[in-house]
Amino acid sequence: MARSRFLPDNFTLALLSTVLLATLLPASGRAAQFFDGLTTLAIALLFFLHGAKLSREAILNGITHWRLHLLVFCATFVLFPLLGLALKPVLAPLVTPALYVGVLYMCVLPATVQSAIAFTSLARGNVPAAVCSASASTLLGVLVTPLLVNIIVLPQGGAGVSLDSVGRILLQLMLPFVAGHLMRPWIGRFVHRHAATLKFVDQGSILLVVYTAFSAAVIEGLWKQVPLEALGGLLVVCAVLLALALTLTTLAARKLGFDKADEITIVFCGSKKSLASGVPMAKVLFPASQVGAVVLPLMLFHQIQLMVCAVLAQRYARRPATEDGAADAQPARG
Repeated sequence: MARSRFLPDNFTLALLSTVLLATLLPASGRAAQFFDGLTTLAIALLFFLHGAKLSREAILNGITHWRLHLLVFCATFVLFPLLGLALKPVLAPLVTPALYVGVLYMCVLPATVQSAIAFTSLARGNVPAAVCSASASTLLGVLVTPLLVNIIVLPQGGAGVSLDSVGRILLQLMLPFVAGHLMRPWIGRFVHRHAATLKFVDQGSILLVVYTAFSAAVIEGLWKQVPLEALGGLLVVCAVLLALALTLTTLAARKLGFDKADEITIVFCGSKKSLASGVPMAKVLFPASQVGAVVLPLMLFHQIQLMVCAVLAQRYARRPATEDGAADAQPARG
């Protein structure tokens, strides 16, 4: 019997189980040091595999569509942060100050890669452009996100991101990514052939980071600082931000004259936030005791965006084929 699209997927259930495990059995002392080292290695492997998956053909096919990529970039790194700041007087009272720092952090993160491409493909959108745009967002996020955290997020707490933090992000994320891409001629076929198995590396690395982050946060008293009503308020905050992002990216794509396939790419790449990039970067940018509260909004937003975009992708996919034909007949836009 097929699972309802409104029920959590296996990875979400694994995330919830990991948070529960960290709550009941948080890692401390030598165990915490062991998991911290293991997490660093897993994250490096994760980004190494991301680099190996990215084909240069996809980059060349999508990179010329600069108007689409510029709009996705603005949605990811301009629209979201502005919404987070503009709506703060309205939405911040629904959650604790620590959780809203997490909301602002979520707003400055890059887009997802896997799910953005998967939903674009399901909805019959411009897949090559989605591959290029989502991958570029991840790469740019390594540099842009720490800068935006310094400008938008950490002033709330009077702190700042050091050059050492940026260097650690480049070392832990960018270097493995570049190494994986350079190794693609030798390992690319293996990675694609075993994509289903290697998916567990993606998910496993995120679960490790979540476990170590929440272990440290629980030891510091996270759940005493986050009342139940704040979690309900966080659900509202994430839903509002996602609804606005989906609406505004759709309107912008149509107003600027993009065809339906490009609109789909813009919507799915411009409205998403990356759990795979956000959790590791939070581990570097924030004190261990704060990481749990910082990534909690991202984890909730991740689940909401998957459920909503799954429904939206199926709705796009049911459109008449004549719409695609009309779009294909239009001259290409550079």
